[in-house]
Amino acid sequence: MIKYLGSKRTLVPVLGRLARAAEAGTALDLFTGTTRVAQEFCRQGAYVTAVDTAAYADVFARTYVELDAATVDVTAVRAAIDELNALPGTDGYVTETFCHRSRYFQPHNGRRIDAIRDAIERRWAGTWLWPVLLTSLLEAADAVDSTVGLQMAYLKKWSPRSYNGLRLAVPAFTPGTGRAVRTDAQRAVDELDRVDLAYLDSPYNQHRYYTNYHVWETLVRWDAPEVYGVACKRVDCRDAATKSPFNSRRTMPAALASVVEGVRADVVAVSINDESFVSRAEVEEMCRARGGAVEVLAFDSRRYVGSVIGVYDGKGRKVGSPGARSTTEFILLAGDPDRVAAMVELAADPGTVDPGVEPGTVDPDTAAVG
Repeated sequence: MIKYLGSKRTLVPVLGRLARAAEAGTALDLFTGTTRVAQEFCRQGAYVTAVDTAAYADVFARTYVELDAATVDVTAVRAAIDELNALPGTDGYVTETFCHRSRYFQPHNGRRIDAIRDAIERRWAGTWLWPVLLTSLLEAADAVDSTVGLQMAYLKKWSPRSYNGLRLAVPAFTPGTGRAVRTDAQRAVDELDRVDLAYLDSPYNQHRYYTNYHVWETLVRWDAPEVYGVACKRVDCRDAATKSPFNSRRTMPAALASVVEGVRADVVAVSINDESFVSRAEVEEMCRARGGAVEVLAFDSRRYVGSVIGVYDGKGRKVGSPGARSTTEFILLAGDPDRVAAMVELAADPGTVDPGVEPGTVDPDTAAVG
């Protein structure tokens, strides 16, 4: 799975226990991102609806949520991946934009990405293999990039992993199934059926996923957009239509409140942390407005690895200091009292949470620029 801001990688076991305690036959992951949580809900036996606005998130959901590991034709996947891995590289949009104009990938890998992405569109567009092969490509590209995990910037010096050769692999399919829905969360809560458990991990500060993962968005859309700035972001990153109310201090509280109120679920689990635009007390109030029981689970966690390397200007000069190394993650549970009580009991003492990404791979002297 790709490196991802706000990843709940090490909270996933806790969330799985919560789903099991709630006896959730149906579940909703409303801001699914890389689908880590949705996958865990599938493993716990729930039929999962995974919702996101991003094209790359939709690809992950179509691969890891809609397809069932027990029935997917792995032989066909392996044959397609073997064909793609055998392709020679070609110079194209990725090589020019993300290797020469910026430094996300070394050119030998950029050329491979160009060749493979063209072949996927030419050979498998419109088939069930299209999202699977794109998932494999995104994960392979992530394994050889030269960033700290965000695409607002790249490293001054090539990361050690960027020298490796890009190679696709068969995705680790998830047992269980569900569906992918590409739509806005506020629209989704008005349109989706009721579920046993809804998980809400909305953006809750200024960090925009559309800009932080613009390279993945372009690889999926394959639309060769015009770009701007050192980081070669898509020009539509400037459009109001790509901006979320969840990334504005002014609009985020009302947006979250509307989703918490509107989602149709027996139990709602809301994730925030102590860096959010809204406080724990404010989210508790939103949850209490739904009625039923409200409980709060808290976990210490390491902050995202980017906080360790400080703040650098566009020329790589250090102009700030690293932020705090830890934060507190909260999961607020609201809904049916019996289910909430069972969830709290089963989630007890989950241990320290560490959602950091690839610890030890980032050198402060190779600070990201862009």
